[in-house]
Amino acid sequence: MSQERRYSFEFFPTKTEAGHEKLMNVARQLAGYRPDFFSCTYGAGGSTRDRTLNTVLQLDGEVKVPTAPHLSCVGDSKAELRQLLSTYKDAGIRRIVALRGDLPSGMGLANGELRHASDLVEFIRSETGGHFHIEVAAYPEMHPQARSFEHDLAHFAAKMKAGADSAITQYFFNADSYFHFVERVRKLGVDQPIVPGIMPITNYSKLARFSDACGAELPRWVRKQLEAYGDDLESIQAFGEQVVTELCERLLAGGAPGLHFYTLNQAEPSLAIWNNLQLPR
Repeated sequence: MSQERRYSFEFFPTKTEAGHEKLMNVARQLAGYRPDFFSCTYGAGGSTRDRTLNTVLQLDGEVKVPTAPHLSCVGDSKAELRQLLSTYKDAGIRRIVALRGDLPSGMGLANGELRHASDLVEFIRSETGGHFHIEVAAYPEMHPQARSFEHDLAHFAAKMKAGADSAITQYFFNADSYFHFVERVRKLGVDQPIVPGIMPITNYSKLARFSDACGAELPRWVRKQLEAYGDDLESIQAFGEQVVTELCERLLAGGAPGLHFYTLNQAEPSLAIWNNLQLPR
């Protein structure tokens, strides 16, 4: 495997002190594997703005792993975005994940000045030049709100051409969907790295609900096997580890430029896959 591949872990900001302390302990454990960076999510409509900011600065400054904040434009004005960018730049943050963002429950339309992720990428570039490495989101199985697959591909290409450096995908369990997506966008002139997002399988009911909501397909054979295990968490986790490890093996063998693990603020599920793959660290 090429040493040029990049590996990263994603966290979400917590609501309690106990949760935050657990997150920091998990981050310190994962830091020992020398990931290229951490990322930290941003709640719907910017609802976790301060918690995201504080978590990012602590991960970057104390755990000593470069950390990329998620930044969305749905609920923020240009002035608010400008202030956040300035704060991150002054703190030495060099990577941002730029997203349109989810609408909070009950919010019918976006109320920010920027409507699309491509607008946010352009805004970041206009405000900060080349300071930030900008990541954007990719949806190999189509964004759940897209009008069509063709429209979604064009929208993704527009984000990349607006100034993004690379992309991280929504999680998926079908490697062919990733390879097909990459092939299609390459034909649209996108040549930046597209890193697969990896979701470890640890809890069937939560995974099924989340997958249905975000448009990530949980293959029927996986769903049926997980259903068959019922409440047997040990079997669910062992099977899930096998499924996701084999997915990652195929992705890396097929040329994926790295892996981005959605940790859900847990270390062991991602590290089990990492160790199975014998990643070069």
